[in-house]
Amino acid sequence: MRVLVLSVSAGAGHVRAAHALCAQAPLAGVSATHIDVLDLVPAGFRKVYGSGYIRLIEKAPQLWAYLYDRTDHPRTESWFDALRRHVERLNTRKLDGEIAAAAPDAIVCTHFLPAELLSRRIAAGLPTPPVWVVVTDFDVHGLWIHPHLAGYCVATEEVAARLAARGVPAARIHVTGIPVMPCFGTPPARSVAAAELGIDGARTTVLMMAGGAGVGGMERLVEVIAGRFPALQLIALAGRNDELLARLGRLAARYPGQILPLGFTTTIERVMAAADLAITKPGGLTTSECLAMQLPMIVVSPIPGQEERNADMLLESGCALKAVDEAALAYKLGRLIEQPGRLAAMRECQRAVARPQAAADVLAALGA
Repeated sequence: MRVLVLSVSAGAGHVRAAHALCAQAPLAGVSATHIDVLDLVPAGFRKVYGSGYIRLIEKAPQLWAYLYDRTDHPRTESWFDALRRHVERLNTRKLDGEIAAAAPDAIVCTHFLPAELLSRRIAAGLPTPPVWVVVTDFDVHGLWIHPHLAGYCVATEEVAARLAARGVPAARIHVTGIPVMPCFGTPPARSVAAAELGIDGARTTVLMMAGGAGVGGMERLVEVIAGRFPALQLIALAGRNDELLARLGRLAARYPGQILPLGFTTTIERVMAAADLAITKPGGLTTSECLAMQLPMIVVSPIPGQEERNADMLLESGCALKAVDEAALAYKLGRLIEQPGRLAAMRECQRAVARPQAAADVLAALGA
């Protein structure tokens, strides 16, 4: 079976889900090819659609909240919607050629843009293999839902119910979880992971993540925790944000032996294996990885919309706490350190909802 996986690099999660499916494919006897749709478009469109999204959620989160709500349940198609779709269509015309070259038996979309484009392609009567959508949050937004699609793979039973309530036939909805790399199912021992990082495996260790693009007030949070909890060991992950990594390096020099700054890594599962707790934004992929590792979380600074809903699921299931500001973070972290039994209880809750085999389940849903 040949599968074409289409993602969009607006945030890191959609691409990570695509990589997870491609990594799992050989284990399932599947030939998988991944294409980032933004690699097929003019540079200007790529900048607006990709990095523009990051700037919007960082600089104008309330505007993003309005747009998220506005596009979730549109009353009618506005002139803006029509213009948006026209611009997207003009800037993604190379996709048809890539589909013809790949000749896939099925297409899997880990972002709503290619799903929408392919839905229109099918409506136009163009021959198209079955198109599947993998929703990469613990929620479903209206932009993911389109006619003519073969099926949807979603994170939880609740998301499946909400999708069915919007008119998607139940037979087309599969509860698989959000795909994570196969390595999250077989993590290394804590002592091994700590030795690889050069940290003390016996000290309580907190992993702080700002997301793949390093969005958020991470530097300030690291400083607050380092000053308040000198016995803790902090791993501060800056992602691809080189400026943030440099600032974290200067901060680490002020707290010798306490802060380990790290940039982008392709072995995040080994970093997570060395930690007792993660402080993170509640992105769908990051939190799915933490769940697979049974790594308790304190979630901070959720993006309005999808990340707020991810946080709701994690809180309701007992897998995470939420800190609304620095004071709340320091308080809740202190309580967890004082109550190790609570961390153990959170791990048990995570074990109940984690789906480390989600990528395999997605491929099985395709008939692979």
